[in-house]
Amino acid sequence: MDVTSAAPALRTRSAAGRGTLLAAILASGMVFLDSTVVNVALPRLGAELDATVAGLQWTVNGYLLMLAAFVLLGGALGDRFGRRRIFLLGVVWFAVASVLCGLAQGTGWLIAARFLQGAGGALLTPGSLSVLQASFHPDDRGRAIGTWSGLSGVSTALGPLVGGWLIDALSWRWIFFVNLPLAVGVVLAAMRWVPESRDEAVSRTGGHGGFDVAGALLGALALGGITYALIDAPARGAAPAVLAAAVVGLAAVAAFVLVERRRGDRAMLPTGLFSSRLFSVLNIFTVVVYAALGGFTFFLAVYLQNVVGWSALLTGLATVPMTLLLLVGSPRAGALSARIGPRLPLTVGPVVAAAGLLLLRRVGPGASYWVDVLPGVALFGAGLTLVVAPLTTSVLGAVADRFAGVASGFNNAASRAGGLLAVAALPLLVGLSGTGYEQKGALADAYRGALLWCACLLLAGALLAAVLIHRPKVKGGAPS
Repeated sequence: MDVTSAAPALRTRSAAGRGTLLAAILASGMVFLDSTVVNVALPRLGAELDATVAGLQWTVNGYLLMLAAFVLLGGALGDRFGRRRIFLLGVVWFAVASVLCGLAQGTGWLIAARFLQGAGGALLTPGSLSVLQASFHPDDRGRAIGTWSGLSGVSTALGPLVGGWLIDALSWRWIFFVNLPLAVGVVLAAMRWVPESRDEAVSRTGGHGGFDVAGALLGALALGGITYALIDAPARGAAPAVLAAAVVGLAAVAAFVLVERRRGDRAMLPTGLFSSRLFSVLNIFTVVVYAALGGFTFFLAVYLQNVVGWSALLTGLATVPMTLLLLVGSPRAGALSARIGPRLPLTVGPVVAAAGLLLLRRVGPGASYWVDVLPGVALFGAGLTLVVAPLTTSVLGAVADRFAGVASGFNNAASRAGGLLAVAALPLLVGLSGTGYEQKGALADAYRGALLWCACLLLAGALLAAVLIHRPKVKGGAPS
């Protein structure tokens, strides 16, 4: 159990409480914004920087890779060195990397800056929530986290819309520059109101076992090697570099498992968690479903602009109903899952979402938003709404309370890894490479093929849920 250093028990009605909430919400909003809005910008930045499909893939995946690999380490660093300190470091790091993204003069520069941006996000993302958990009075903690979750979700919904407007009115570069004033607001609010806190049990031992650098680096190497092989294979085939990357990635997976098993409870990811079959199945389900989500959003944004002929603003508007459905429907889906168990929502949800993708495969040039796009997006959003809250609740319920933090962090990493692998693999599977995204015929064929693959992933997830997922039973002091 964490022992947190003394910190003011903030109240949500106090100035310090509101300021702390503001800092956490703005910081999370930056990360969520840059997870969604970049897809809308891909056609414009691809044309301006003369990027290939691989360049666009790395623009998305460089960010996701760092978030997935280092988010658990970021949380552990905050526990050891101070949650506010690491949170602020992440905010400044993220802002500087965002400026570098906006100044990019080539795809290599942009991809490198996106890797740096993801690393900053891995520091501030766990920090924004842990600061709330550690700082607020127990009676106000639930309200504070609920407010953070709701308003961060609003930023996710508005992100593609605001980003689309910035792209059309100014330039794709402004989707990155807009983070600078947001970061300044976060730093000022955090310095003024956010109290410092840390895990005193870790601090007293000097941090021994507090964080697992080897595990984080091996996780990054595994994801990076496999991603590199998938992205470069269309252009280079079975070249030595591609094969070497695949071998390194797979070897890093094996080494990661061995290192984590040897470290036991001191590991970034205690392997004892996987003694719970439900926890294992739920995380496989997470990878499958979020792979479908990541692949769908990557292809839709490029297709609507380069084939259908929509503006960046209208493209950003296209997915807003999906996020609004999540905001409104997730609490109800969570309550339903609590009453009847997760199996039915996690089975029906992916089927409904797959039906939405099959509808969206029919979208073509001159499509109407209301008639051709909205029904499919709404179905996909409704299906996802049935999944998200029950999945999160079930993951936490599948392990003992003392493992809730690492279980939640790993599930978050699994969702990002799913999107990462989908963006890497789908262009290979549908034969899109080079500058094919600029050719309407090639992109249209790839889009329809990609959405079919995504629908199949969702149906596979539904089958997994129907057969292997049951109501989680919370057990005592060990992974259940």
